[in-house]
Amino acid sequence: MAVIQDLVVDCRHPASLARFWASVLDGYAVAPYDEAELARLRAAGIESPEDDPTVLVEPEREGGPRLFFQLVPEVKEVKNRLHLDLRCADVDGEIARIGDLGGRVQATFDDHVVLVDPEGNEFCLQR
Repeated sequence: MAVIQDLVVDCRHPASLARFWASVLDGYAVAPYDEAELARLRAAGIESPEDDPTVLVEPEREGGPRLFFQLVPEVKEVKNRLHLDLRCADVDGEIARIGDLGGRVQATFDDHVVLVDPEGNEFCLQR
């Protein structure tokens, strides 16, 4: 039987999208860049973590899946085939907070709200 270890999100701007999702998700943070990781990036010709083509967002505690944001050349053009469903105690407050981070509401239903991240990836907040 398999378990989810990582979720991979194709995107145009991995660093900024990783920061968005680390801020949205409770208990997640962008993985820190230690000297070994910075040296690996420099060896690949990448001078700044902001230009890292694969940025990791990891749970602050054991058990949750890691999220990798990886650079791809194309923009998102169609609806996601897979999306995240999130839950929170205060949906309206969470919508406002996510809006401040760069997300936006796409549709509202009785039991959930569909939002999109800054690159147009859909996700839901459950009421």
